[in-house]
Parts: sequence; structure tokens; C-alpha cells
Amino acid sequence: MATGSSSSTEAAPAAGPDREHAFGELREPSALDRFNSWLSGSGVRRRANLRDARFADFGCGYEARFARSVMDRVRSATLVDLALSPALKEMPKVTAIERPIEEAARELPDASFDVIACLSVLEHLREPQAALDEFHRLLAPGGALLINVPSWLGKPVLELFAFRLGISPKDEMNDHKRYYNPRDLWPMLVDAGFRPSEIRCRWYKLGFCTFAVARIPEEGT
Repeated sequence: MATGSSSSTEAAPAAGPDREHAFGELREPSALDRFNSWLSGSGVRRRANLRDARFADFGCGYEARFARSVMDRVRSATLVDLALSPALKEMPKVTAIERPIEEAARELPDASFDVIACLSVLEHLREPQAALDEFHRLLAPGGALLINVPSWLGKPVLELFAFRLGISPKDEMNDHKRYYNPRDLWPMLVDAGFRPSEIRCRWYKLGFCTFAVARIPEEGT
């Protein structure tokens, strides 16, 4: 069982088949899932300026609960997941993209966004580095990428909740491809093109998660 001292050299969990549904599409999120999402969203609100921002949420979930909560602040919201609720698609600020995250990101233009959120998503991707590379390309000068991922310390706790207690969905845990401590995620952000001086990567949620903010410098800095 992995511990908080684990590093990126540890083997990732065996990858299962690619997922076919967005989070929350087939069932309502559990109370634990909603609380976790609220904590992640709070981290974004504290660390990013969303006022009049061109905002993107990659892996936003079927109902895009966090994006809905900030819709009154942002200029526009690009929401990306395998499926999105019909109500979201009707919102005037929303651009809805129902495709795999890596695929959708590759087809968006450079410097499209001021803020990108990727919350509890990177652990599900087969090509996480490719996604981070695209996020860097998609951010405008002065923009910020915010990421929340489960850590190796959180792995046994999440699996206890899902596999033994049934508090959270088993299929979501079975879709995890890897876990990230700060020292696992930080070099990936550097490889994506973010400057070390513009990266803040730390333990979050009692060490059960890693939260990172990576920024693009303003032009001329």
C-alpha cells in the first residue's frame, strides 16, 4: 500500500478500459464527492482571479457544478467532458465540448484562456503530460492553471471509501491511472513549459491531495 513518501518511480495502478461517461452522468455524486468538489473549488476561488476571465474547466463533470458556481464572475466558460447536461449547453456564456479532454484541448487555439481548472481529473488520464502541455499552450499571458489530484497518501483512504465502505463510486476509483505527490506533479508542470518560479505545488486536504497553481508570466516579465 502506497504511503505519502512514495515518488513518481512507483508503479501506477493498472489501467482499465477508457471511461465512457462523465462524472455525475449516471448517478448523483455522493456527499463525500460533493464535499471534495467544494474544497477543490474553494482552492480555485482563493487562488485565481475569475472576474471577467475566459475560463475553461477540463473534466468539469456532467453538471459542471464548480463552473456553475462561478458563472456570474467569468466572461465565458468553456466546459469539456465526455457528456454535459442539456441545461449547461443552453447557458449564454458556455461553450460545451463533449469529447475526451486531451483531444478537445489539442483543437483549441493558443492563448484562449485566462484561467484553466482541472480538478480531480488528471489521475484519470492516460496521457497526463500531453494534457498539461496543452494547458500551457492554451493559457494567455498572466493566466493560471489550477490542478487538484489525489496523492499517494490519499490512495488507501479513497480505496477504503470506495471498495470497502461503498461511500464513493467504485468505478471512479477503478478508473484512476496514477496518484501525485507534489514532487510527482511539479516536474510535469516544468516539462509542460511552466517556469519553476511560477509554480506553487503543495499538499492539500490533510495531505490526501496535491494542489498546484501554475502561471504564465505577463508579457515582458
